[in-house]
Amino acid sequence: MMRGSIVALVTPMQASGEVDWPALERLVHWHLDSGTHGIVPMGTTGESPTLDTDEHLKVIRRTVEIVAGQIPVIAGTGSNATREAIHQTQQAARDGADACLLVTPYYNKPTQEGLYQHYKAIAEACDIPLVLYNVPPRTACDMKAETVARLASIGNIVGIKEACGDPERIAQIRALVDDDFILLSGEDAQTLRMLELGAVGTISVTANVLPVEMARFCDAWLSGDQAEARRLDALLQPIHEILFVETSPAPTKWALYEMGRIDRGIRLPLVALSEQHKPELRARLRAAGALQD
Repeated sequence: MMRGSIVALVTPMQASGEVDWPALERLVHWHLDSGTHGIVPMGTTGESPTLDTDEHLKVIRRTVEIVAGQIPVIAGTGSNATREAIHQTQQAARDGADACLLVTPYYNKPTQEGLYQHYKAIAEACDIPLVLYNVPPRTACDMKAETVARLASIGNIVGIKEACGDPERIAQIRALVDDDFILLSGEDAQTLRMLELGAVGTISVTANVLPVEMARFCDAWLSGDQAEARRLDALLQPIHEILFVETSPAPTKWALYEMGRIDRGIRLPLVALSEQHKPELRARLRAAGALQD
């Protein structure tokens, strides 16, 4: 169910910062038409920390409605409060999400035992497949391979999005879990290496901007055409790099604004991309065919 290019969807906003619901519908249809293999609404790329609970769940619900079962919807329902994560995960399940993505608790800095108990409590309270999400550069919390392996023994914990910064972590996890445990890249620039080590796809920021190319890249690798996958990866690397020139998703939202896909809204404490980076981002978007002169 979860493989290939899964977009970590931005949440389009009006200039005022309010969620732009018509733009959300247009973005989802664009991904359906572009061959994207799955959608993550309300992941951290969707600015989940700054949407209130009602908005958060409404974005998930609306995405499920638009997708209408055509591709998997993996709802971002993580929180640094276990009770809140349970609440959001239960509601996403009721609203028809296919699975939920749960980031490690940010700021709290739980121990490995605390991480185990956090995810175990969610899994026991929720009847939906769960995907772990490890991104220590953003959370100050690194879930070790051994903890992932402990959690993988819980029936509805089915995979992990790994973004610790070291692609070799995928190999460490692969050695400790069953073959059916799903390994997904959470670092676009490292996805090719993670695929080499056993990942079956990526939850991608770049797919927001180049959905067709990211889908083709993953399709090529998963079909055994490694040469084509490597060729596409080389073309994608400049975009992977520029979309993280400032805190994500600011560069991605500005790129989509330039492409005419969304308005320029983003919520504090994030701000729009700095002027100094816009010329280079424009140049790379043009080179990739995503922006016309």
